[in-house]
Amino acid sequence: MNTSVTNTRAPNPIAEMSRFMDRLKPQMALALPKHLTADRMARLALTAFSSTPKLQLCNPNSIAASIMTAATLGLEPGVNGQGFLVPYGTTCTFVPGWKGLVDIANRSGRVSVWTGAVFEGDTFDYSLGDTPFVRHQPGDEDDPTKITHVYAVGRVNGSNWPVIEVWTIKKIWKHRNQYNKVGQKHYSYRDPEMYARKVPLLQVLKYMPTSIELSNALAVSNAAEEGRGAVIDGNFVTINEPDPAEQQAGADQDADDGVPICTPESFAKNTAAWKATVANGRKSVNDLIATIETRERLTTDQKVEIASWAVPATQGEAE
Repeated sequence: MNTSVTNTRAPNPIAEMSRFMDRLKPQMALALPKHLTADRMARLALTAFSSTPKLQLCNPNSIAASIMTAATLGLEPGVNGQGFLVPYGTTCTFVPGWKGLVDIANRSGRVSVWTGAVFEGDTFDYSLGDTPFVRHQPGDEDDPTKITHVYAVGRVNGSNWPVIEVWTIKKIWKHRNQYNKVGQKHYSYRDPEMYARKVPLLQVLKYMPTSIELSNALAVSNAAEEGRGAVIDGNFVTINEPDPAEQQAGADQDADDGVPICTPESFAKNTAAWKATVANGRKSVNDLIATIETRERLTTDQKVEIASWAVPATQGEAE
């Protein structure tokens, strides 16, 4: 009698991605600056992959291309707002965050740039013209839905006056709606403050001394605004046109459009209960994220934090 048992268990996508990233490490190491390592970039990619269910539906090659783009720019996806791996349908795109653009601009030592968000209740005053200034005293509010203005300031070393851009939040959303080509899949619906602060920053950077690295970062950022991927090859950026078939395949992934964003207050209020749910094994981090997002849409930073609650288990599984 044949007693053999066929293993029909589905492959673990996180373990498969871990093996994929291991194969990519030698190529990443060639592109990375000295302050980053291939091991760290692989761990960051795996964290983003495990905490973002829609990312798990993306073409692995597009994920690899996004990681290589981030590596070439010297930015860490998912860390301190430097940049994000964003799924558009079945294509992953690396989107530089405003903090990543600030970091790249400041690396040259020739300029300093900054951006800020003004919330209801803040003390805020500014003037443009030939004596520009910004005065901003933040209050206690940090709900992204209560932003009133965003601004960016850039100063070239030795210059007399800074370059300043101030936008109302209404103008930001009008700008987004005019140029957004991917509808509510656009990352601004998940990370409104990150997008809002980046818009005036991009305007200021046009007047700053540029470098090849910054030029490439701006090209990648501009492509991401239109839902297109970009690959950096040496000193050149290749913009990929979106695949209509992939866009259609991913259209059904946005059933949660219109779900309200999870505010920092809501996240803090529920953190203890959610941690307990993971700790006692009632839900995995992926299941917990999926459950939460039936009611509230999590930001990328919130997903990364939830994923960190199960880091030891994920590492063991990937091995």
